[in-house]
This record gives sequence, structure tokens and C-alpha cells, in this order.
Amino acid sequence: MPTFVWEGKTRTGETHKGSMTADDDQAVIAKLRQQNISATKVKKKGSTLDISFGSPVKIKELVVFTRQFATMIDAGLPLVQCLEILANTSDNKRFADILKDIKSQVESGSTFSVALSRHPKVFNSLFVNLVAAGEAGGILDTILNRLAVHIEKSVKLRRRIKGAMYYPVGVLIVAVGIIILMLYKVIPTFEKMFTDFGSAQLPGPTAFLISLSHGLINNFHWIILGTIAFIVGIITLLRWKKSRYQIDKILLTMPVIGPVVRKTVVARFTRTLGTLLSSGVAILDSMDIVAKTAGNMVVEEAILHTRQMLSEGQNLAPPLIESGVFPPMVSQMIGVGEQTGALDAMLQKIADFYEDEVDVAVGSLTSLIEPIMMVVLGGVVGGIIVAMYLPIFKIAGAINKQ
Repeated sequence: MPTFVWEGKTRTGETHKGSMTADDDQAVIAKLRQQNISATKVKKKGSTLDISFGSPVKIKELVVFTRQFATMIDAGLPLVQCLEILANTSDNKRFADILKDIKSQVESGSTFSVALSRHPKVFNSLFVNLVAAGEAGGILDTILNRLAVHIEKSVKLRRRIKGAMYYPVGVLIVAVGIIILMLYKVIPTFEKMFTDFGSAQLPGPTAFLISLSHGLINNFHWIILGTIAFIVGIITLLRWKKSRYQIDKILLTMPVIGPVVRKTVVARFTRTLGTLLSSGVAILDSMDIVAKTAGNMVVEEAILHTRQMLSEGQNLAPPLIESGVFPPMVSQMIGVGEQTGALDAMLQKIADFYEDEVDVAVGSLTSLIEPIMMVVLGGVVGGIIVAMYLPIFKIAGAINKQ
């Protein structure tokens, strides 16, 4: 039986490390969950690669599965039969295998939520805890429908952000491609023409671009290697906790992007917490889950601190205000929700409001970026063209004088 090295966090946010002998990485994760430890890294001893990476199941597939499962449970079909039907009808072979494993675990006497927890790459802690609450309350179909709605809204929010980035990134790639093509192909043609005309002294901008073209052609392989090294360095920095924390902090305070990031974080936090609380999950467990799904280390730290204050008997609103991460209006509305006993409903209202705010902010950001990108692209390409035609104007002027 292989030995696995693991790293995980307790419900209070403390990091624990250790080793364990088990059949596979999923067994390690399941055993750690029984000890109230959420695994963040599991790898086989002696291996340099982490075992768990991205999910083998697309978000769309997960939403369809959740909705179909809820419909079947509501229709009165047994849990095992639902899993068997969905496994046999799934187009994703890996997802089908996962569902078959869950079915066998349920048949062996395991609860549905524990069986799901064996596959954290597909079913995260939010999904597992909500299912556990549904099982305990006998409202599994209702919980699954809520989960499907929650996942759909989360995906919609993510798509808005990604959609806003497609245009500027696309324009940037096109601009870089055009500049490289001009430096690699167009400028050498002009240089040959200038040499044939016998232009001994070229204008400064033209000479600079010709030197830049020579540098690109002569060091093209080094530029490619440097670009790859830069990308690898960025990925490494993003995986390193200290640098990731600083990047997340900068993103929250940036002049134009910061407000969009903050609104997105608030929408995600309130939507997830509201869904958990309305489904009957305890508030301390809910805060722990919300911290993991925050998507920003600064926000995660603020949520864990708030959770600690809650465990000491404080209300939710004051620690959120102290953190400085959440807008004062959000904290005050949460405070009102606590006082009136309708915190889950208030959180959902805040989420709806901030998701609309994200829509407006993303639209404004896109409107601002589009003209800036066009001006920059036009200026760079126009500058290159003018620099290349300056010697031609000079030669034409000399011919007119003669």
C-alpha cells in the first residue's frame, strides 16, 4: 500500500501536514475529512507531482447532473437507481466512472454526501455540505435545485468577467502579432530599398526600428525562450502563497480594476453564504466553506478572521466592517439581516444587487478599454509606418532640389 504526503487546513484555518498509508489519494482525502481536515495537497511519497489537478467534469455537465438528479429524487426514484441511470447516460466516461464509484459506496452503506466527498475535484466542499444538509433535513431534491441555481449564477458571473477580458486580450495579441510581422518582414524590405537608394544617414526613428528588427531576427529563439520563462515565472508566482497574497491585495486596490474585483468578491461571498445558510448548514461551517471559495487570499483571510470572531460569540457584521475588505453598506445590511432573523434572504438580495453592479462595472470597463486599445494599436502601427516613410520623404525632397 503506497504512502501519501498530505497538507490540509482545519476548520479554524490552521495548516497541518503529515503522511498516511492508503489505497489511493481519494482514500487519504476521505480519512482527512473524518478528522475535520480539508486536504489542499496530496501526493504520493517520492513523487514530485501533485496527484489532484483540475476537474474532469465540465461545469455545464455538473449543472445538468444536479438538475436531473433533483428531478429523479423528486419523482420518488431510489438514490442508487438515479445514480445508475445518470452514469449510463453520461457522455463523459470519467464522470460515468465517478458516478459508478459513488453508487457502489452508497450500496456499501455510505451516505451520499460522504460518497461525494471521495471526489473533491468534481464535488467541492460547498456541494458536499449542502447535500449533507439535504440528507439530514429530508429535502435533498430542494437542495439539489438550489445547488444547480447557485452553480449557474456563479458560472454566469465568471463568464461576465471573462467576456470583458476577451476583447482587450484579443486586441493585444493582434497588436503584438502585427508588430512582430512588420519588424520581421516589412522593415527588412524597406531597409534594402534605402540601401539601394544610397541613403547613408537615416532619421533617428527609422534607424531605431531597423536596429529593433535586427535584434528580433538575430535573437528570435532567445526571445521565444524568454517569453516561455516569463510565463512559467508568472505561473510559479501565482502558486506561491506570499506572492499570490500580494497580487490579490494589489488587485483589490487598483484604480479601475479594483472596484470590479471587489464587487465580484462580494457577490460570490454573499451568494454562497446565503445558499449555505438557507439550506441549514451551520454558520461556522458555512464561513469555512465560503473562505475556501472566496477566490482571493485577502478576502479569505478576512472571512477566516470573521469566523474566529463568530466562534468567540460576536455577531457577523462587526468583524466584516473591521476587515475593510467589504463595503460598509454590505456589512450594515448583513447586520440588519442578523437582527431581523432573515440573514439568508438579506445575503441573497445583496448578491443580486452586486451581480447587477458587476454587469454595469464590466460594461463600463469594456467601454473604457476599447478606445484606449484602439488608440494604442493605431499609434504604434502608425508610428512604425511614419518612421519607415521618413527617409522616402527625405529622398524625394533631395530629388526636387536637384
